[in-house]
Amino acid sequence: MSFHDVRFPTAISRNAQGGPERRTDVVVLGSGFEERNSRWADSRRSYNAGYGVKSLDDLHQIIAFFEERRGQLHGFRWRDPMDWKSCPPNATPAPLDQNIGTGTGALAAFQLVKVYGSAFAPWTREIKKPVAATVRIAVAGDEKTLGTDFVVDASTGIVTFLSGRIPAIGESVTAGFEFDVPVRFDTDKLEINLSGFTSGAIPNIPIVEVRL
Repeated sequence: MSFHDVRFPTAISRNAQGGPERRTDVVVLGSGFEERNSRWADSRRSYNAGYGVKSLDDLHQIIAFFEERRGQLHGFRWRDPMDWKSCPPNATPAPLDQNIGTGTGALAAFQLVKVYGSAFAPWTREIKKPVAATVRIAVAGDEKTLGTDFVVDASTGIVTFLSGRIPAIGESVTAGFEFDVPVRFDTDKLEINLSGFTSGAIPNIPIVEVRL
């Protein structure tokens, strides 16, 4: 699907409301017991950017951004203020944050991922929109150099080791990074009441994650 590699204004998204959503079917049996089934293998995030609008200039900026994206037509990057690093929000990404694979001696390409949870049922999320300049990679604990040892595709999240730098058999490949969420507007119409806004009403500006 069409995607514009541009980020929604961070100053507005920082105060937006939203987060991950899952779909679970719950059937209550006659005995009172339940059967539960997860319909989605991966969660999907949604937000309301209206909570981040604090001024008329913010509204003007959103309208311009909305028009350039043609409403729902084109996707774009979104900075999730609660989840945008390979580490906790107040920490600095380090090259040992996330395990992204193990060397085979021939495999050169590795997908950036972030793992949630640990002991019971950890979920691995593919990171498709990293911030390229922030990606740090280590092989067997030894940090490598962007451009010399590896390159990263900011449109897919794939790290590719250059010739002669491919990880050897059994070597762990780890990464640290910042990333964005690929999203689109979840409406083709913005309804903004100026008198209501000046009285404290929050405009509804829905944003939804897109799967790439």
